[in-house]
Amino acid sequence: MGLFDKLIQGLTKTRNQLAEGLNQIFHGHSELDDDFYDELEEVLIMADLGLETTSNIIEDLKRRVKEYKIREVEPCRELLNNIIRDQMMVEDSDYDFEEQKTVMLIIGVNGVGKTTSIGKLAAQYKRQGKKVLMAAGDTFRAAAIDQLKTWAERAGVDIIAQQEGSDPAAVVYDAVQAAKARNVDILLCDTAGRLHNKKNLMDELAKMRRIIEKEYPEAHCETLIVLDGSTGQNALEQARQFSEVTDLNGIILTKLDGTAKGGIAIAIQAELDVPVKYIGVGEKIEDLQRFDPTRYVEALFADLDVRSEVEMLIEEDEDSWQ
Repeated sequence: MGLFDKLIQGLTKTRNQLAEGLNQIFHGHSELDDDFYDELEEVLIMADLGLETTSNIIEDLKRRVKEYKIREVEPCRELLNNIIRDQMMVEDSDYDFEEQKTVMLIIGVNGVGKTTSIGKLAAQYKRQGKKVLMAAGDTFRAAAIDQLKTWAERAGVDIIAQQEGSDPAAVVYDAVQAAKARNVDILLCDTAGRLHNKKNLMDELAKMRRIIEKEYPEAHCETLIVLDGSTGQNALEQARQFSEVTDLNGIILTKLDGTAKGGIAIAIQAELDVPVKYIGVGEKIEDLQRFDPTRYVEALFADLDVRSEVEMLIEEDEDSWQ
């Protein structure tokens, strides 16, 4: 099964919810009145796009309807798809860091798939012929260190690690020195997933960044936050909190397979203006891939019934005679 097929399969619950609501709206309205927009707003919010993002989409849709002098409901289908896709666009330049010396700080709360994402990225970069190194910067959990060591062995890459309770910044310092000495292409740094004390978290991340910038100024520093897509608005709130303590370059959205909250990818990118760069749609290494907004929107709306109400009635009538 290809990635797009897995994406379609993974977003089934979200798509069914969207398709049912949107089909009712487009087949139930003949004109673009307030009821149409109100019902459309409700469907998008239920798909976890969030109030702010949904409001922006509705306003953009109204603007385009007026600009293109649209008077019927049907053309709004494609307009809606285009608006959502435009809000999620990722530039090719957003991945430039993959082709230069880069230190990647991977952040996020515990349980979102942070360590697993690091392992999958390491394995993929290694397959691409890059020299990869890991740093076990989450020293507050022995399980995190052991898990990352397992992924390093599985991916066939080296890892810099210390004992549980060690200074995370010291681990990053050692890893940066090793990366320079070994001519590493990409250094992937795990970090602690605490959110209960923002000041400590901010100080820790800031210290790591200072070490990277001071000891390895020629390298690009890329900070990616890992979010569990199945948690919906909670994922958006986590991203907001982390964005308050550190600059974010991108998002890794995991656990999209089987969720009914797939619309959260749209909300996160639209509200935080931080691009989703990778998505996870399964357990295999290759199931974590670059984010393709066009394919994502196609997967979300794959089951949307584009037939007119008359065509549906004709088909039902034909079926009844068979």
